[in-house]
Amino acid sequence: MSILIDENTKVIVQGLTGYQAQFDTKHCLKYGTKIVGGVVPGRAGEQVMGLPLYNTMADAVDATGANTSVVYVPARGAMDAILEAAHAGIKLVQVITEKVPYRDFSQAYHIANRLGTRIIGPNSNGIISPGKAKIGILGNDWRFFTPGPVGIISRSGGMNHELGNLLTQAGIGQSTCVSIGGDPMVGTTIREVLELFEQDEQTKAVVLYCEPGGRMEEDAADLISSGRFTKPVVAFVAGMFMEQMPEGVPFGHAGAIIEGGVGRPTVKKEILANSGVHVVERVSDIPNKIKESLT
Repeated sequence: MSILIDENTKVIVQGLTGYQAQFDTKHCLKYGTKIVGGVVPGRAGEQVMGLPLYNTMADAVDATGANTSVVYVPARGAMDAILEAAHAGIKLVQVITEKVPYRDFSQAYHIANRLGTRIIGPNSNGIISPGKAKIGILGNDWRFFTPGPVGIISRSGGMNHELGNLLTQAGIGQSTCVSIGGDPMVGTTIREVLELFEQDEQTKAVVLYCEPGGRMEEDAADLISSGRFTKPVVAFVAGMFMEQMPEGVPFGHAGAIIEGGVGRPTVKKEILANSGVHVVERVSDIPNKIKESLT
């Protein structure tokens, strides 16, 4: 098993004519992902990379039976793209686009949620279930990832690659790796991904890469300490140096920002450790701690 995507997932790429969309789609197709078409208004009947283009998501879903979409459209059009996918019956929308306006995304999220559509992102590098399927940027160098029992959750797409590679080099495979997105407001939280991993038989442990800013890690710790997540979690908390920085200074991406005293790395580290998470001091410590957790 895996979560979110697998070998049966059928994907539509919204904005397939763009450079980044085509670059990533080429790698997804090579990996074996069932990408069945693209949506670009006004381009119906054309083909890109051998894939048919449709004017609307409704047309694309009717023609292909797709259940997932990847959004590459510019930020100003992301809300419309998400809503069009949700109204067409798409159950998973992964948003590559970053810096989607808060008001736009909030509206899109609440409507999509009512329609039963899950959003990953915005500013997500993608999802990979090794050996089965990948969407987005994550896993373009697929050698970093191998099938196995460990889930990975990170706001950072780059660190998702690093963690996958560390585990792979240590002989530890992964079930699904999820880049939840670096924007301050995202569609699916760390806690919600943990809930999916709890139900996944393949996943025996989870690696969590934590960053400064927000309280998603604290919410995840509440789930773990309550006993509703029963699998081992190994976490690394980045940004300890930011304890001495003024509030409001962003690092790396919009999600890595401490405001109003919320999201301090030392606080995250303490709360996670108190909830039963194995918090390591260095990223390089993760493979050995995972091996200990799985024995």
